[in-house]
Parts: sequence; structure tokens; C-alpha cells
Amino acid sequence: MLTQARTSLPYVSEDRRGASDRRPARAYWPRLVPLLALLACATRVPSFTVPLWNPDEGYLAVQARMLAHGGRLYETVVDRKPPLVPWLYEAAFAVFGSGSLTPLRVCAVAAQLITALLLASFARRRWGDTAGRTAGVLYLLASIGLNPQDAQAATFEVFMLPWTAAALWCADRRRWGWCGAAVAGAFLAKQTGGAVLVPVAWMLWRCGAPRRDVVRCAGGIAVPVLGAALATDPAGFLFWTVTGSGAYASFTGSELHVLARGLTNAAILAVACAGILPPVVRVLRIARTGCAELWLWLGSSAGAVLLGFHFFGHYYLQLIPPLALLGTAALQILPRERLVTALLTSACCCLLFVTWGMLAPHPELAHAQRVAREVRTHSDPREPVLVWGIHPETYWMAGREPASRFLTAGLLTNYSGGRDGPQVGERYAVAGAWDVFREEFARRAPRLVVDDSRGKPYGVERTRSLRRMLAAYEVAGDVDGAVVYVRRQ
Repeated sequence: MLTQARTSLPYVSEDRRGASDRRPARAYWPRLVPLLALLACATRVPSFTVPLWNPDEGYLAVQARMLAHGGRLYETVVDRKPPLVPWLYEAAFAVFGSGSLTPLRVCAVAAQLITALLLASFARRRWGDTAGRTAGVLYLLASIGLNPQDAQAATFEVFMLPWTAAALWCADRRRWGWCGAAVAGAFLAKQTGGAVLVPVAWMLWRCGAPRRDVVRCAGGIAVPVLGAALATDPAGFLFWTVTGSGAYASFTGSELHVLARGLTNAAILAVACAGILPPVVRVLRIARTGCAELWLWLGSSAGAVLLGFHFFGHYYLQLIPPLALLGTAALQILPRERLVTALLTSACCCLLFVTWGMLAPHPELAHAQRVAREVRTHSDPREPVLVWGIHPETYWMAGREPASRFLTAGLLTNYSGGRDGPQVGERYAVAGAWDVFREEFARRAPRLVVDDSRGKPYGVERTRSLRRMLAAYEVAGDVDGAVVYVRRQ
């Protein structure tokens, strides 16, 4: 046993452990795919129980409607995110209608299943059949191991993960052109997906790839990214996805609050990975795993979580695929009973998070629904409205057109996720945003304005420009602290 424990797991895929454990692919995948599909569906049952999980889903839904009605991404429809997921929402709405996010929930299940299958294929190639099944199952069991509003939502990170797994899968098979395309897909789903380039670059160097393979990989990255830029607005694409978020990516403001959030989400994920982490720690003490690319993947993903110093729970989803593969690698050199223990522990933790998802309260969703009803009462479907807050889903629920391309007060004040320190206010807005906002307000003043700040530091009383705009409005009601203003006739 000691000799086995000291054995290093090989990097080279062709010299993998567990080769005698292999079965023909025709027998292996028809059994594994239904198992993983059932598990993917079971873990995401809670996602179908509520109409909306978090403001990111609401933002995407409103963006998709605006795009469907002639909006232009990074011009009249703006966000700090790449275009892939807004386009996915737009396509789903075009086919199934925009009244429900159920089709996107199904897409999220498919994304998690694809990620699990890619990880299973990677592990099977390295360590054999059992490892393949282990990696796929461990990933899906841990994939919902965060606050339900982070883990169950159909947002950027969920659709980014298949691309990151595909990048490692292609690199392991030295398909460098497709590998680059997968890296580009990860970046176009969310900027931090580009962190997978770190292990890809190491694998490219480690295998001694000739220059033509480097060119293929670089071309695979460049072509989709440049294509996305040209399909939108190149200058706007560069600004909104790369250069225009300096104030947002800052640690200044509510440091203790943000740090507490980061530690809390890390602790929650550690509970979800209770079956994975002990084997990894055990192997670190007794042997080398020989999986440098997986450690680089985990390290670069951790760096992506830290980037911006916000530590939202959904950021941590990026850590789960490399953790699942590292856990699988560690379990190959531990006694078989450790594998059983890891799977049972992961299953129990998964059940805990599924239960949390089914029973979790949704106070902000209920508030947004009440505000949406009030908006419908005081406005006509053809009239634009303005909701001054951080809940863009109100527009979607009310079926009303936003009066501005800026769907949240965050873009105009730099408020985000409880950050209420000195860097919140008009002067910390996205560059040029207030000039555009005033122009939009003057050109087509909204019939209705809802101040949904509810005491937050971006409130009307602290925002001079908006306070001046509201001089032409009068108070028409109050919904749970949200003040409704109607334009005077």
C-alpha cells in the first residue's frame, strides 16, 4: 500500500492507470450518460420551482426582450458581460416566448450535463472507467453546493463551465484549434472564463507542441472573440467587457462586508465538497498527484473568483470542475472504501443543498412582484418606465419597456452587492453614463419612476441629478418602501 501511495499519477494520457478497467465505449457511455442525465435533472429540480432566482436572470431577461425589439448590444443594451449568454436568452425567447425562464432552466441542466460528461471523459482517458464515472458523479453532486440563488440560477457561470471543461478536454487530446475555440467560448460567456487559458498554455508547453499548434490555438481564441466584437460594436464590446469596469473591480468600500461574504461562500462550498476535499488533502500529504494542469486550473479559477473583490456565490462555481477532477485523481491511489465514503458524503451534502433550494424563502422576489403589479396599475404597456434600483426583473415581470439602457442604478452609481463605502455616487458611474441617461430622459421621459432604493446609498436623496429630474413628478404610492412617482399632466 505504501508503494502504491507513493506512485505518481502520470501526466501523459497514453500511460494512464486503470487501463485494465476499461470497457468498450459502446457499453460504457450508454450506461453512464443516462445516469448523469438523471443526476443533473435531480440536482436542479429546485431551479424550476420559482420564476426567477436572482437579479442576473432578470437582467438577462430584460436584455433579451430589448434585443428582440431592435436593441443593439453595447449601444442601446448595455452590461459589463460578454454577449454569449444574452444571445442565448434572446434565442430561447424567440423560440419559446419571453414569459418564462423554463427553457433557460432546461438549457442550464444541459450545460451541467455536458460539463459532467466532459470531465468524465477526461478522467476516463487518464485513469480508467471507474474514474470517469467518479468524476462525472462528483461534479454533479457538488455543482449545486452554494446558496440556491447562486447555484440554481441560469446565469453566466453555469453556461461558462462547459466551455472551460471542453478546453481541458481538447488540450488533453492535443486538438489545439478546438481548444482555443473553447477558451474563447468560456470568455464570451463570462470574462473570468478566460482563466482556463492558464492550464491550457501549460499543457501546450508541456507537450512540446510545434509552432503551428500554438498558432492554431491562438487562432481558435481570436476568431470567435473578434467575430463577437464585429457582430456587436467593437468599441462598445471592448469598453463594456474589458476597459470600462475599473471602479467596479475595486476593494474600496465595505471591505468587512465583502470579506465576510467571501469567507461565507467559501465555507458553504467547502461543505458541498466535503466528500472531495479530504482525499485531496490526504494525497497531498503522502504523494504527488502528477496533475499540474489541474492544480493550475484550480489556481487560475481561484484567481478569477478574487478578481473584482466582490466574492458573489456564483463566482465560486468555477472552482468545482477542477476540484472534482482533483478529487477523482486522489481517489485512484487511496483504498477503495475511500471512494465509497467520498460518494456517500457528497450525496448527503447534495441532498442538503437540494432541500435548501426547495425550502429557501424568496423575499426579494416577492417584493419585485408587488412592485411590478404597481407598475402595471399606473402605466400603459406602450409607455416606458424607470425603476431606480438593483432589481431589473421588475421590468420583465411588469411587461414594461425600460426608459433607459441602464437597467440598474449600479451602472450609474457603482453600487453593487452591498458595497456602500465611499465609492458609491454619481461621480463613480460608468464613464459618460449620466450624459446618456439625461439625454434619454429628456428625449422620452418615462410615465412612471419607481424609487426602489429603500434607504440604500444610491437613493434619490443622495443622487442630485435624478432628484432634479423628478421635479416634474408626483408621488402616487408606496410599495414596501419603494416610492412610485407619476409624471404630472
